[in-house]
Amino acid sequence: MEETRPDGAARIGILKMDAVIRRIPGDAGNPASYPFPVLFETVRGAGLARLIRERDPGIVAPFVEAGLRLVRQGVQALGTTCGFMILFQRELAGALPVPVFTSSLLQLPLIERALGPRGRIGVVTADSEHLLPEHLRLAGGSPERVSLCGLQDAPCFHEAIFSGSGRIDPAGVCREVVERSRRLCAADPEIRALLFECANLPPYAAAVREATGRPVYDALTLIRWVHAGLAPGSFEAIGPGEQS
Repeated sequence: MEETRPDGAARIGILKMDAVIRRIPGDAGNPASYPFPVLFETVRGAGLARLIRERDPGIVAPFVEAGLRLVRQGVQALGTTCGFMILFQRELAGALPVPVFTSSLLQLPLIERALGPRGRIGVVTADSEHLLPEHLRLAGGSPERVSLCGLQDAPCFHEAIFSGSGRIDPAGVCREVVERSRRLCAADPEIRALLFECANLPPYAAAVREATGRPVYDALTLIRWVHAGLAPGSFEAIGPGEQS
């Protein structure tokens, strides 16, 4: 039987990167992105460059400290707002007392198996120069089945995520994400599904799905799946049931 919890209590905690980003609805760091309550904690000092470019293991300790603060508030699982945190999945999962889901890339092996042996996955990332086969392998994925496209040189995306200005042009970012996703699928017709590494990209998933005809997975599809396991539905037998 499910434990009794206060009404509206959050089961999921999200550890946010220390970055000046305007998080619009759909962004993994915006509470409006979830159909259930979520608690947030910014990991001070955990900047994007420190993770993506420097791969600094020194950010693990502040992530653990921030995660423990959320656990003390009652969360039962933790996520993050940057897919590059897959680098430290093992360390965080080992140090924290609740399940940890550091990256949307953790969905790679599930998608691979759903597609069969020939289907390929297109991964759209904030920085394709620094997303390496190692990241994909740490997620349990097969790098040889992945085609990448990056947004590091897309002007609107760069301004919104990497500049530190706090400005965003959602329509402009959407155009860039759709254009690059289309180009990726055109270059690799074997792509049968798309996965957004970047947790800022879910606001554009519907537009990409419409433009490419491929299913799109991202940080929100992961966290919703995690929450479904923490708060499963209950069903009462009120009749003889359905027969096939």
